[in-house]
Amino acid sequence: MDYLEYYKLEEHPFSNVVDSRFYWNSPQQSEAVVKLKYAVDTRKGLAVVIGNIGAGKTTLARKILEEFDEEHYEAALLVIIHSSVSSEWLFKKFAIQLGVKNVSDNKIELLGEIYRRLHEINEEGKRAVVLMDEVQMLNSREIMEEFRGLLNMESSDGKMVNFVFFGLPDLEKVLALDEPLKQRVAIRIKLNAYSEDDTRQYIQHRMKVAGCNTDVFTDKAISMIFKYSNGIPRLINTICDNALLEGFLFKNTVLDDSIIRTVAIDLGLES
Repeated sequence: MDYLEYYKLEEHPFSNVVDSRFYWNSPQQSEAVVKLKYAVDTRKGLAVVIGNIGAGKTTLARKILEEFDEEHYEAALLVIIHSSVSSEWLFKKFAIQLGVKNVSDNKIELLGEIYRRLHEINEEGKRAVVLMDEVQMLNSREIMEEFRGLLNMESSDGKMVNFVFFGLPDLEKVLALDEPLKQRVAIRIKLNAYSEDDTRQYIQHRMKVAGCNTDVFTDKAISMIFKYSNGIPRLINTICDNALLEGFLFKNTVLDDSIIRTVAIDLGLES
């Protein structure tokens, strides 16, 4: 037996792997989705989402990607995994994701191919949108200038391509490398940490999705989870997952503040 069976759960409720089934539509997330869709639907060109580590940027990126149905949008999500990315690599990725069939190695030709594909997408009545996660890693003035060049591609209806940048607070400094690009940011969203009430609803939501309809975490436990996590979703998940394991080992049917304190010490969150 593991804690799933003990707490009558069908699956692990607090995995940090992004899973849209566990997405909790907090007021903050709901507002962000509305604003980002507005930015794309009105062809604003550039929107930015900034948040600290574990604040839910990647989760939001995956959620908004699902909102862009194939009938009305040509959408892609790119995740920057290292800081040595070149503009040539980015352009090729854009071209492939947007459906360019013949991707040239020549940068000038590649830009022409991208322009023609964007024109096709607009002629089809669709909106082209590229979501980019971890953009703070693109700490290059040249690349920021290249983005500005892409945003200069316009039709009579507005920008031919829309970008949504997701990143850590350092993204502000990266945007500042090219002031004209920074001035093109049409929508700026900052993801804040959850409140204690948000934390409670988030925990209850994920437990319910996983198959549990009883309150396993006491009110005091949730207050402690909020205290040690500072309302950061990723840390909430880690604390709750460990608390369920700890509770199972000690055969506790409910998890109180003493369990959370033990977990916090184990995780190095208690000084």
